[in-house]
Amino acid sequence: MKNNKLITIFVALLSLVGIVLFMVAMGADAEDPVAISSAVSPLVTYSLVLLGLTAGVTVLASILSLFKNPAALKKALIGLLGMGVLLVVSYILSADGQVIDANEKVIAAAGSSVSKNTSTGIWLSVILILIAGGFFVWDLLKGLVKS
Repeated sequence: MKNNKLITIFVALLSLVGIVLFMVAMGADAEDPVAISSAVSPLVTYSLVLLGLTAGVTVLASILSLFKNPAALKKALIGLLGMGVLLVVSYILSADGQVIDANEKVIAAAGSSVSKNTSTGIWLSVILILIAGGFFVWDLLKGLVKS
């Protein structure tokens, strides 16, 4: 119970700081871009810090939860291993030719790591879409057979 009160007070203080920063940003002269920038910059920085802290706490809590539950840890490691295998397959399938944008400008030269990594990401997306589509069709057919 004591922790809940501390968390509530901490969240209230964070909210109060956010409200104050928001009021400062709202009070800036709308015609002066420098004033707007200097008023909004602390609010953006504060938001990014809170986002980073929230993401860090979430990941830490998730990892601690996995270590407390060995069955979930095993499933997570199998999932990571599967993604690693798919990533290796995608890397093998990927080309390292030059990447050209819609205006015929070269974005990445042939043989560059940017080109290879871009192609790997595209292949990984295609493979994951095919797997998801296969499961979708399988589930659809399974539902039709049960009816």
